[in-house]
Amino acid sequence: MIFKEPSGSIAIVPSLLAADHAKLGKAVRIAEQAGAEWVSVDVMDGHFVPNLSFGPAHVAALRKETRLPIDAHLMVERPEMFVKPFADAGADLIIVHLETMKRPGQTLDAIKARGKRAGLAIKPRTPAKALLPYLDRIDLALIMTVEPGFGGQKFLGKMLPKIRQVRDAITLGKRRVWLQVDGGINTRTAADAVRAGADALVAGSAVYGAKDPGRALREVRMIAERARQH
Repeated sequence: MIFKEPSGSIAIVPSLLAADHAKLGKAVRIAEQAGAEWVSVDVMDGHFVPNLSFGPAHVAALRKETRLPIDAHLMVERPEMFVKPFADAGADLIIVHLETMKRPGQTLDAIKARGKRAGLAIKPRTPAKALLPYLDRIDLALIMTVEPGFGGQKFLGKMLPKIRQVRDAITLGKRRVWLQVDGGINTRTAADAVRAGADALVAGSAVYGAKDPGRALREVRMIAERARQH
């Protein structure tokens, strides 16, 4: 359950939103066996995004099923209210949305104070420059390449320059920060995201929508690693 720092390789992060919710234990074990670095739990409140999904009880149940790190991606209003419940449930990384907070620094500090890694996400319409001032306070920067709320959406290629901008800032500052992309990642789009600078890819439907999720995860990884090497 150790959340590792970036090492130069690509992290493939299965999103359990796309898995069979009646078999989440099996889904996370498949991810672990296929070599996933960690798994993502999308938390939606029906307000910040037009959907409802997982809560702290789901994270607590998954914590008993796997040794993989678990991220809680809080797509919710007032995320500061949910830091403690998800930290106590066993989330290793808590990701909050910049758009939901008046004082992002306080929420990031609250995550760190509970011994957890902190991530900061931005939606497609939020410019990269809004995220850049927080790079020294986070462990992961998340660029959404779809509008958050539903899985299975098409990758927004116009987000690639934003990924490059954040990557340049991370590299220039020599920061140990993951650059994650979430939305529409599959065997066709993974390479584009990696070439733009991403080193962590969230894959939901591409993994759990496949007949063999483990094989699908390994295929995404293979394509992503080839793009990184070239």
